[in-house]
Amino acid sequence: MPWYEDWFDSDLYEVVYRSRDERDAERLTDLIVRVAEPEPGAEILDVGTGRGRHARVFARRGYHVTGLDLSPRAVETARQRAAAEELADRTAFVTGDMRVPLFRDRFSGVVNLFSSFGYFEREADHGRAVCAMAAALRRGGWMVQDLLNPAYLRAHLVPEDEREADGVHVRQQRRLVDGPRVEKTITLTPADGGEPYVTTESVRLLSREEMAALYQTAGLEVVGTYGDYGGGPYTDESPRLILHARRA
Repeated sequence: MPWYEDWFDSDLYEVVYRSRDERDAERLTDLIVRVAEPEPGAEILDVGTGRGRHARVFARRGYHVTGLDLSPRAVETARQRAAAEELADRTAFVTGDMRVPLFRDRFSGVVNLFSSFGYFEREADHGRAVCAMAAALRRGGWMVQDLLNPAYLRAHLVPEDEREADGVHVRQQRRLVDGPRVEKTITLTPADGGEPYVTTESVRLLSREEMAALYQTAGLEVVGTYGDYGGGPYTDESPRLILHARRA
């Protein structure tokens, strides 16, 4: 089983990532709305939605969002959290593989955010995922991906950190491996001395040029590139690689 199938469906996933900043989600949504200019009430597909953090931000602003994720547990949690905010009428969450074109010519916009890309071992699978996202767009529709910036990550990699969260000791060890990938081994040890849980995330670092090539194959044209959630320029020293594209 690939690492992401087991890890993203684990209860322990949120122990590690619960601290994700809602303000970052709001800032990134601000940027997307500013550059993509979705029409009021637009239909948006959130690929790799996870627990629906960004989907709920879009729904609060009146957009209709379908969230797609491989993890059944994440999808069910996303539904519950949207319902708790009375957003069920503007959200739908489905389980599926981003490489499979589940929708065609349906959405005004597609988003793939917070590094929810680059997980596959086979290079061709990244192209398949981009093609499936492009196929979901209507003609003239827009797409925004928010990815790791490979140059920044290589220059600023933090090899190791440790912290306590929800009664669990969290140790994260990061390394660059042969080829353009970064791996992070996460060891979660219960404070009561229970058996540790260990998983290793492995993410392909894709450059702006590599992504542009994937987009071209999928019938997408890059119309904007940004380096942070405020819309700053993309450089080797910017923390993110944010791509805005249009379907021809």
